[in-house]
Amino acid sequence: MTHDAFLCGRLHLWQPEKGYRAANDAVLLAAACPAEPGQSVLDLGCGAGAASLCLGARVPGLLQAGLELQEDYAALARRNATENGMALEVVTGDLTEMPPSLRRGFDHVIANPPFYPRGGTQSPVTGRDIALRAEIGLAPWVEAAARRLEPGGWLTMIFSTEGLPEVLGSLGKLGSARLLPLLPREGREAKRLILRARKGGRAGFRMLAPLVLHRGAAHEGDREGYTPRANEILRMGAGLLAEFG
Repeated sequence: MTHDAFLCGRLHLWQPEKGYRAANDAVLLAAACPAEPGQSVLDLGCGAGAASLCLGARVPGLLQAGLELQEDYAALARRNATENGMALEVVTGDLTEMPPSLRRGFDHVIANPPFYPRGGTQSPVTGRDIALRAEIGLAPWVEAAARRLEPGGWLTMIFSTEGLPEVLGSLGKLGSARLLPLLPREGREAKRLILRARKGGRAGFRMLAPLVLHRGAAHEGDREGYTPRANEILRMGAGLLAEFG
């Protein structure tokens, strides 16, 4: 087990030394959620709680809940919330069979679904394999989120670019979709996308200008090399709200 700093030490989270370990995706997801104090947020597949707690660090006074398939990760999320002084209701269960305690409406749903495709070589660490392998695809995640959102509520989701056709095809009652590509460097292809879509939204689809994460054409030795904007988000805890308009 490791005790890792997030947001320049504003948060410290326990994570398995071997297994699924949250990193930049969780921080970017939290930064993109437009939640406001007093609103409710459900984190589908919350893992050890990184996205929820990064969001709570930026927006105080949220009513947060998390759903996690693996009990050991759910226990870590509860511990991390307690040790960071935040309230986070964590329920163990499967999003395809939503636990009764979470069958209620939320103002926001956030999700960082598994991104490795079905098939292929499994990780020798079971918890990591379950967390990263997309056994059910992305459509069930979008559909589960839509069922839990209040009318006018927002889904915010980060996912691999390969999943875009499936995600767009499963939006259903979610509209006003906005898509933010994440470029590892200027001139590179986007590896991840952040989608924001609203339940009952009627505005047209928008493809936003990309966010570039790293400076230069290649890795600069031991330095992180984030762009100034990425540094504000990943290190300082700023929101991604301006990018979404």
